Amino acid sequence: MTGDERRQKAQQAEEQREQLSPVEELQVDLLGAVVTGQDEPPLELMKIDLHCHSEASADCITPIAQIPARCAARAIRVQAITDHNEIWGAQKLQELVAANGHPLGVIVGEEVSTTEGEIIGLFLHEKIPAGLSPEETVERILVQGGLVLLPHGFDPLKRFRLQDAARERVAGQIHIVETFNARISRPSWNRAAVAWAEKCGKLMSAGSDAHTLADIGEAWVEVPLQPITNPEQLLMALQGGVPMGEWTHPVRAYAYKLLDRARSWWRRR
Repeated sequence: MTGDERRQKAQQAEEQREQLSPVEELQVDLLGAVVTGQDEPPLELMKIDLHCHSEASADCITPIAQIPARCAARAIRVQAITDHNEIWGAQKLQELVAANGHPLGVIVGEEVSTTEGEIIGLFLHEKIPAGLSPEETVERILVQGGLVLLPHGFDPLKRFRLQDAARERVAGQIHIVETFNARISRPSWNRAAVAWAEKCGKLMSAGSDAHTLADIGEAWVEVPLQPITNPEQLLMALQGGVPMGEWTHPVRAYAYKLLDRARSWWRRR
């Protein structure tokens, strides 16, 4: 999707709001996203977040039971849970919302640690073990009928980003590129992801990469209201989607994470 096409999509998404300002137009061109604090989309639109962590990740303590209410507060309609090398958190959340009749759609995902960096699999049924090659990890995602998502792939300060050579080797099997990550070290790395996605003709997404409850809802793709229960529906929705969100400086994000852990420790005393 070109800058003009993204700007057109953004304008369509904003048709019931104020028209894009020159600054917002520049954001669409350079960042691949409309940077906004707007929580409630128009009634005919909805929000999707394809990168989020729960207590199932070793570096996150967000209680699964609190995620539905947080998503509702931030108007997230479809949430992918992509824990590090685990899927039980996503599966537990899926069971929870089904049992309670909650309207949140849950995508079971996993951020898999390969031998050359992280790859996200969406719509998984079985956990993919860490430590496989990028090629084998991608193959295991595809065997399950899942989708391959490239997260924060261009930020050199992300220790576990997928390495450049590995990314090029599996490029033909990547379905979605995360072009707006709310926890990237610098917004320019989101711009690099946009450029690569455009060059390779890939669909674009946004992810909060939330590691605290408060982080959930910081980034999303705004799409027309529709059911999303399988890979085909998600791919179709992203074709008309607009990445949006709020970037947080990593130092501030780390401070929030420490505060979240301190509060959790104090409550357990």
